[in-house]
Amino acid sequence: MNLRCCLRLAALACLPLAGCAQFPALEGTIPPELEAAPFPDLVPIAPVLAEAKEGGVDPVATRAGLDDRVARLRARAARLRGPVLSRAERIRLERGLR
Repeated sequence: MNLRCCLRLAALACLPLAGCAQFPALEGTIPPELEAAPFPDLVPIAPVLAEAKEGGVDPVATRAGLDDRVARLRARAARLRGPVLSRAERIRLERGLR
């Protein structure tokens, strides 16, 4: 048997195990006031879509905000790349270790 055939047989052998799962007890998990509540009203989708398009994201403002953030992060990264200790602090530390 080749590998592909063995993998198929292994998958088929594991398939019945999926039917052995126990389902959680869901009876009584919905409060009675929700069971007695009416179904929500169905609304036309066109006004909902129109409202979603109106309140969309302004790409120009988003781009400007992102460019500003990128510049700040790059400046911060440049500051973090520098030495942690000044030259005087490093000399003092080296003297203390001797």
